[in-house]
Amino acid sequence: MSKFTPPTFKKAFLHPRYWPTLMMISILYLISWLPYFIQFRMGQGVGWLAFRLASRRRETVKRNLELCFPDMSEPERDALIHKNQENTGLALFETGMAWFWPDLRVQRHVEVEGIEHIKKLQAEGKGVLLIAIHSMNLELGARAFGLSTPGVGVYRPNNNPCFDYFQYKGRSRSNKDMIDRKDVKGMLRALRKGELVWYAPDHDYGRRRSTFAPLFAVENACTTTGTSLLVDASGCAAVPFAMIRNSDSGKYTLKIFPPLDAFPHKDLDAAAAYVNKAVERSIMEAPEQYLWLHRRFKTRPEGEPSLYK
Repeated sequence: MSKFTPPTFKKAFLHPRYWPTLMMISILYLISWLPYFIQFRMGQGVGWLAFRLASRRRETVKRNLELCFPDMSEPERDALIHKNQENTGLALFETGMAWFWPDLRVQRHVEVEGIEHIKKLQAEGKGVLLIAIHSMNLELGARAFGLSTPGVGVYRPNNNPCFDYFQYKGRSRSNKDMIDRKDVKGMLRALRKGELVWYAPDHDYGRRRSTFAPLFAVENACTTTGTSLLVDASGCAAVPFAMIRNSDSGKYTLKIFPPLDAFPHKDLDAAAAYVNKAVERSIMEAPEQYLWLHRRFKTRPEGEPSLYK
């Protein structure tokens, strides 16, 4: 596979068809300079509006929670959905914070716990595969992590080349580089060199390179085997973490957990189940801040019906 070429700004982006993108990025930049409490309230409003305009998304959130937590009462589930709605709106503003805030402002809002786990592995010369989850504030978590220990992100280029340029610039602002998510060889090279590589194995990526493993109360969740491939082929350590918004005051905690020392090498099914347990732990740090909008259980074993209406 050819080497990934970082996107650059082109004169073609000044064409009228990209004006909506440029306007959106400009507004996001200007809003990012507002006091946090104003952005928080705006995020709540955007989340409320989004859930009412996209009722199917709300149904997806509800169904995911029913599948994962069948013993949760309906009032508890409704309360979690309401909180998730607010965090969905706030995610847009947290992306602006991640892409445009100066370093000092990020550091003032984020406390890092467990960085000693990373420092120890780096002193040993080991590569680190960071097990991320799709929390609403993942962009801000990546920025904060990079300020403590810069790493390499796994990157999916956006179909809009103008937006892709700003997305790449924002995500690589405090980190070393980005790697195309299809460039497995590039990820392995980085890990073998002792780099930190971001990887999010918590979504349903389809049948290719996947197996079925338990996730919460769902016995067969389609789970990528890419984690096993990267860990077994590079000899790296796998380290989960979670980014948590503590309150509406704008204080966050980037919590880094100990390495997954009991990783089941050369056993794809056992490794998928093991990684899913780590994913569960990260999600439960702040379940209301997780991206439940994703149809996590859309891929079913052959012959099984869909879990979604």
